[in-house]
Amino acid sequence: MIRVSRSEDDRSAGARQARDLVRVAFAPAVVALVVIAAVTLLQLLIANSDMTGALGAIASIWLGVHQVPISIGGRELGVLPLLPVMLMVWGTARTTARATSPYSSWLVIRWVVASALGGPLLLAAIALAVIHDASSVLTELQTPSALRAFTSVLVVHAIGAAIGVWSRVGRRTLAVSPLPAWLGDSVRAAAAGVLALLGLSGLVTAGSLVVHWATMQELYGITDSIWGQFNLTVLSLLYAPNVIVGASAVAVGSSAHIGLATFSSFTVFGGDIPALPILAAAPTPPLGPVWVALLIVGASSGVAVGQQCARRPLPLLPATVKLLVAAALGALVMALLGYGGSGKLGNFGDVGVAEGAMLVGVFFWFAVIGWLTLVMTGGIRRRPRRPKPKPAPAAPPPEEDEEPLIGRFDEEDEAPCEEPPPHPDPDDESHDESPDDPGESPGDDPEASSLR
Repeated sequence: MIRVSRSEDDRSAGARQARDLVRVAFAPAVVALVVIAAVTLLQLLIANSDMTGALGAIASIWLGVHQVPISIGGRELGVLPLLPVMLMVWGTARTTARATSPYSSWLVIRWVVASALGGPLLLAAIALAVIHDASSVLTELQTPSALRAFTSVLVVHAIGAAIGVWSRVGRRTLAVSPLPAWLGDSVRAAAAGVLALLGLSGLVTAGSLVVHWATMQELYGITDSIWGQFNLTVLSLLYAPNVIVGASAVAVGSSAHIGLATFSSFTVFGGDIPALPILAAAPTPPLGPVWVALLIVGASSGVAVGQQCARRPLPLLPATVKLLVAAALGALVMALLGYGGSGKLGNFGDVGVAEGAMLVGVFFWFAVIGWLTLVMTGGIRRRPRRPKPKPAPAAPPPEEDEEPLIGRFDEEDEAPCEEPPPHPDPDDESHDESPDDPGESPGDDPEASSLR
């Protein structure tokens, strides 16, 4: 009975692990595919269009979610919304974290990561085949580069899998690796700085939309139908992270550009921009001095990095290295977001940010302001000084009494002493009888009485 129950438990555990691996491999990608298919078919039905190229459109949009450029009629749509790819990374990280426990073996972790990468790559191959087949019917639809497609899908799901696995076994990995223990603090500080920078830039974007409300209404006026305005709203929400990343680039001293139009904290060059309501947040020339205050956003994000690094004080050199690592990680993440939100947009040309200047700017604010915050908030611990050997204690001087001993002996010598009376000599007859002895008197001598 015991053997049977153990074998049943092993089978149930194996089946559960297999279900987890299948979920990790296909759940995020399939959910995205279903949502894309539903939206695409709904759009085709509302537009009263035939379903000839529906499968090709669905496959192209699925690859577009992974930042694979879409080419239609010789024109490339390279600048793709960041919100879908962020949701894809979040979904991959969530499913990977659910399939991994803090006590999972390294073999199980490798299987989970392999599943998180293998399933999307399989779907990417199928999508490329579908697009290639649909391009024979829809001549305007072009098959994207296979290398670019596989690379983009691999990078997106690898980032999600790394985040999910690190959230579960990150501390254990640092404990068994030669890496320093403060590396986890650097990762958290970098995440805090990136979130602070994006959050404050989002507030600036919202405020700019309020200021340019009239411009946004004009952009909504390009369509008269409610469905068209709804599509513009959804499209603006999808591209909102791209605009926020552009505001972050301006906040750290870099620049953002839409074709010939260029925006920075110091100057603005006008130009034609797409009729997208979210782009009403872009400043218009001449640039007011208030936009220079946007640099406060970069400084505030640097303060967040320094505060996180100061939570566990370290000596000067390790604390500085920890801060520099956090600044480098944050700068790389922001540069990656800037690269993902950039690309070609038809006749408008290149759209995006200057990734190199953004990398340097983010690192500067995170490192300089973060180091000042680290010092001011007590994040640097002084090394304990070696105690100096104490000298041997000297012998204490002899204590002197208030009254000297010599004086005491002198007083005793000067004090009179009573001598005992001398003992009488037995041979001395004068001491035999005292003159006052009442027993005999001088006149009672016997010889004198006989003579009488």
